[in-house]
Amino acid sequence: MRNRPSWKPVRADLTKPSAARVYNYFLGGSANFAVDREFAHRALEIFPGAREYARLNRLFLQRVVRFYLDQGVRQFLDIGSGIPTAGAVHEIAQRLEPESAVVYVDNEAVAIAHSQLVLQHNENATIVQGDMRDPEQLLRVPELTEMLDVQRPIGVLMLAMLHFIPDREDPAALLDRYLELLAPGSYLALSHVTADQLPELNAAGELYRDTSTPATLRTAEQITEMLGGFDLLDPGVVFTPLWRPESEEDVGPDPERAASYAAVCRRP
Repeated sequence: MRNRPSWKPVRADLTKPSAARVYNYFLGGSANFAVDREFAHRALEIFPGAREYARLNRLFLQRVVRFYLDQGVRQFLDIGSGIPTAGAVHEIAQRLEPESAVVYVDNEAVAIAHSQLVLQHNENATIVQGDMRDPEQLLRVPELTEMLDVQRPIGVLMLAMLHFIPDREDPAALLDRYLELLAPGSYLALSHVTADQLPELNAAGELYRDTSTPATLRTAEQITEMLGGFDLLDPGVVFTPLWRPESEEDVGPDPERAASYAAVCRRP
């Protein structure tokens, strides 16, 4: 195929839009295809703030990485990392602490291929293919254990991921399994799409049922319950721009329209 980009794997499924590639498009990235852009435009018709949602989520990620560094964490595990674009975990962490070790995890073919291209000359960062629903297997992957010492605290990020775990798969029990496997003093940050304050997002949630990764929107109370085993840090479960903002840019003009909750917690 003459127009196939060098990072596009042959096995990539282009018959359905991918949440990772759609999110990449919202962030202004180029690792997406016509099927993803068509879906993104349909989503923007329902929720014109989708690009702002992605931007605020990325700013939250960057604040979390800096917070982890302030706590002395030098190991980062980004689960459901998607396709690296400007301001990804390794860029923020290694700019401030060059020896920081970063492992990305995803199961989407294009995300894996593009990440391998971006990270090919980075000795302290890698991407592994894995399923977040199997933490016992994931935390034993050789590429991961070669980069991270799982007996020491790790800063975990699960941003824009848990809404892809349906209720029938019990996301709270899944987080409890991570709780048992992570070393004491590890941290977990998450963001999760919600229709609180934005009932029109329920229609967007229905739209995502047509993708390879259907989404389940949840309330602040449901997200708080899922984190019951962890020590939830201040300010608790809040809209992404309200988690320890550092500037007016972090907050934006209307933080309650961020469409996503954020939380950071610590393994006791």
